[in-house]
Amino acid sequence: VFMGSLKYPDENGFDAFLKKHGGSDNASTDCERTVFQFDVQRKYFKEALDRWAQFFIHPLMIRDAIDREVEAVDSEYQLARPSDANRKEMLFGSLARPGHPMGKFFWGNAETLKHEPKKNNIDTHARLREFWMHYYSAHYMTLVVQSKETLDTLENWVTEIFSQIPNNGLPKPNFGHLTDPFDTPAFNKLYRVVPIRKIHALTITWALPPQQQHYRVKPLHYISWLVGHEGKGSILSYLRKKCWALALFGGNGETGFEQNSTYSVFSISITLTDEGYEHFYEVAHTVFQYLKMLQKLGPEKRVFEEIQKIEDNEFHYQEQTDPVEYVENMCENMQLYPLQDFLTGDQLLFEYKPEVIAEALNQLVPQKANLVLLSGANEGKCNLKEKWFGTQYSIEDVENSWAELWKSNFELNPDLHLPAENKYIATDFTLKAFDCPETEYPVKIVNTPQGSLWYKKDNKFKIPKAYIRFHLITPLIQKSAANVVLFDIFVNILTHNLAEPAYEADVAQLEYKLVAGEHGLIIRVKGFNHKLPLLFQLIIDYLAEFSSTPAVFTMIMEQLKKTYFNILIKPETLAKDVRLLILEYARWSMIDKYRALMDGLSLESLLSFVKEFKAQLFVEGLVQGNVTSTESMDFLKYVVDKLNFMPLEQEMPVQFQVVELPSGHHLCKVRALNKGDANSEVTVYYQSGTRSLREYTLMELLVMHMEEPCFDFLRTKQTLGYHVYPTCRNTSGILGFSVTVGTQATKYNSEIVDKKIEEFLSSFEEKIENLTEDAFNTQVTALIKLKECEDTHLGEEVDRNWNEVVTQQYLFDRLAHEIEALKSFSKSDLVNWFKAHRGPGSKMLSVHVVGYGKYEPEGDGTPSGEDSNSSCEVMQLAYLPPSPLLADSTIPITDIRAFTSTLSLLPYHKIVK
Repeated sequence: VFMGSLKYPDENGFDAFLKKHGGSDNASTDCERTVFQFDVQRKYFKEALDRWAQFFIHPLMIRDAIDREVEAVDSEYQLARPSDANRKEMLFGSLARPGHPMGKFFWGNAETLKHEPKKNNIDTHARLREFWMHYYSAHYMTLVVQSKETLDTLENWVTEIFSQIPNNGLPKPNFGHLTDPFDTPAFNKLYRVVPIRKIHALTITWALPPQQQHYRVKPLHYISWLVGHEGKGSILSYLRKKCWALALFGGNGETGFEQNSTYSVFSISITLTDEGYEHFYEVAHTVFQYLKMLQKLGPEKRVFEEIQKIEDNEFHYQEQTDPVEYVENMCENMQLYPLQDFLTGDQLLFEYKPEVIAEALNQLVPQKANLVLLSGANEGKCNLKEKWFGTQYSIEDVENSWAELWKSNFELNPDLHLPAENKYIATDFTLKAFDCPETEYPVKIVNTPQGSLWYKKDNKFKIPKAYIRFHLITPLIQKSAANVVLFDIFVNILTHNLAEPAYEADVAQLEYKLVAGEHGLIIRVKGFNHKLPLLFQLIIDYLAEFSSTPAVFTMIMEQLKKTYFNILIKPETLAKDVRLLILEYARWSMIDKYRALMDGLSLESLLSFVKEFKAQLFVEGLVQGNVTSTESMDFLKYVVDKLNFMPLEQEMPVQFQVVELPSGHHLCKVRALNKGDANSEVTVYYQSGTRSLREYTLMELLVMHMEEPCFDFLRTKQTLGYHVYPTCRNTSGILGFSVTVGTQATKYNSEIVDKKIEEFLSSFEEKIENLTEDAFNTQVTALIKLKECEDTHLGEEVDRNWNEVVTQQYLFDRLAHEIEALKSFSKSDLVNWFKAHRGPGSKMLSVHVVGYGKYEPEGDGTPSGEDSNSSCEVMQLAYLPPSPLLADSTIPITDIRAFTSTLSLLPYHKIVK
């Protein structure tokens, strides 16, 4: 329906219109509904609504467009295939009773939408029109529009524009009679599954009657709150002490798959350690003991009221969300709740009904549970294959001794109990008075050899919340690959140590995150300001008194091996690693880190690293929100006093030095590291150099011009892949731009894609040369409007300011400078700028991560298969030579370190002038 209507027949007309006016659009399909959404500059809202409504009034649905769109759906399916979450969902659905819609293939691919219908003489085009006439009917569609126009104006527009949507008068489709999809003997068994990623996980699932009608009580929310708790007495607290588990998630994700009119899911997923995998039955038993304890106690009003209070606070002091997300959410709520609860139905707990909670709770017994055990250790034991994703699995009965125990009246575990009362729930929401002059941007209020602090009191959003961010900078991290890894282990153990003591704060909407940055430790804390200092101090105390047991050290190290491995087997993350390894000199690659980790590191080396880390630092902070400047200074003071460190010997750049690419087209082509993955990633990057703010803005404008034609040419017309996009690149201060296409080796060779990107860029040059001044100005205005757009919430403003602090650029009014630059550009500036990067002296780098499939032959010329699910255990880059297609026009890179060691380095640079 996006591809042209009777009134607006242009195939890419809607997208082109939105891109021209700074807008975006998307749609998502679910089990019982499809949601479409878009946003655009207010000035063009009415016209966009009209173009949009025509999708539903008179879409063209041309045969040829349908054929090409099948390719996009197929690409999406190929991208989804290597995801364990999707594979697990598909396998779970396959357990539904025969004929129940939960067992359907939800993704669609070329096989089901093109080849099979052809074989069986089914006309996809006719079926699609039939589907459209049946389900796209006005009487059960919901619509939400948000704009600064008056409500009367919006109402008039909607009446005028949407009244033509056809109403077929048929009753609304309903699946409510198809209850108990999983009431089958096969459900209550143990399923062993071989995952794609390196992970051990146990998922315990129950299929309950649909719970949507109990939204005023939210029984599953109550149960998952307790099951997923991480404080003292919780399941995870017990399993962590045993070193059996790293994480636990419980509840219902409220997707159409997990909650619909036929059933509701309740699942508990536990990420296991190697040790935990060996004891998975004990882990399951711990969960069952906890649930039995809850069933015996029955629902507790105190707990319900605590959850209710937290959700109320959050709702009452919520910040505005991104309008396009808000309307999408509301539109779905209108399908689910009665009128008076559209705005609150998905968030608030309205009434305490213990009998409703008890009814759901009492079904969570071992006999009704489904167990799924994911682990690479299952390889070789799994003789079954799921039809659509090829997931290897096996089915077995629960081991007899455990089955017998679970049938009996088994004993409770004395270590498991309800959480204590939460001391982090805010009760003071007063807005504080200024204790220093009001400023538009953050101001440096402390500056010492040990650190500095930027501060801005909020006076715009007026909510009782605050954001605290700190960057603890040290040159120690980048000294060696081993140091980078030790730093990762350190941050992971610190996070692990904090998990239990800080969980109470976490559920009271005080959020914290520790990030292992490239040049330092980043600490982020946000939430209601009343109790926020307590959480901040807790984190700094744990940092100051850091310790680790050998068992935790081993557990975190094993987990990190899996994390690194899982990053490396994804084509898009490997492509980024390779690109930055070439461009940023002295960067340690993910493969270097993986090797350093596999070579083995000791707890002693970690403790001496941490000691050295804490001895010498430079600390930079930013505090914003409902906090006075005096309180802000206390945060920095607390860090300095508690850690008691020396200042750095010299100022340290928080960026890498970047190599200057020689002129010419360089090609670095490597094999993907997961042999079962058909996905390839192709990025063509153009290096610009050390540029000014004006030139950076010009590059942004160029990329904005490129977005829609790039999508139209590479995806819609050439059907190369689902993900295609241009990007403006700021690599450690060095400017460039790139075009990326995610494709599949089962359809295209990566070099063909590279050539097509070149073809696109040539046609684009012609396109911008023929731009009218009017069209050029429209695009400039669109970008100015995006930059002038007010922040919807304080977090957006903080993110932007923090980026200036963490990169040490401190240009807080960057947007104003960019807007000024935009106003001065002419069309010829844009054309000349593009040509300057494309001429004979252009510095190009193509990075190809090549997947497995018939269009990507092995070294011996045979096509590479994509059947085996194995990954190369020895993690090293396998460089591929260019084929005759690109051999003459490119300079191959077959050893990154050897290539970069001959290049000159660009000076450290920041885009601030």
